[in-house]
Amino acid sequence: MTKKFETATFAGGCFWCMVKPFDTLPGIEKVISGYTGGTVEHPSYEQVKTGTTGHMEAIHITYDPQLFPYEKLLELYWTQVDPTDDGGQFFDRGSNYRTAIFYENEQQKRLAEQSKRELALSGRFLKPIVTRILPAAPFYPAEEEHQKFYKKHPDRYTAERIESGRDAFIHDNWGS
Repeated sequence: MTKKFETATFAGGCFWCMVKPFDTLPGIEKVISGYTGGTVEHPSYEQVKTGTTGHMEAIHITYDPQLFPYEKLLELYWTQVDPTDDGGQFFDRGSNYRTAIFYENEQQKRLAEQSKRELALSGRFLKPIVTRILPAAPFYPAEEEHQKFYKKHPDRYTAERIESGRDAFIHDNWGS
């Protein structure tokens, strides 16, 4: 039987920090760091980090929905970001570090909106949930040096997560 893979795209601030939580789970075929949501075709990291291209750093996930349904991707996504911060994520500031869920179809849109509503109603956060839910836009893979950064530079990756405040935020809001 042939597996039917689907894709999902999430912006959650620094893409280096977003890959690992998804990368090693059963049903996740691959996770690519890249850029989406902007106006420049095939932007570079240097262009995107200026905040002038309209792109966000994002991850593009290829997954088997039979083993890892989209709802589970959403659950994991919310636990990796501060959905109340519209100015970036943690110490990464600017529109290129905002949070967004880019839906591929109406079912993903419906599930994303539902999960956002449920999070807002949960009372977990005192401030409004500002993560955008947007139609999928062209996704451009980042340069090779940014792919699987956590494997290539484990010490720098760990330091980035700690120094940025991401790990403390996750622990304080979601536990271990």
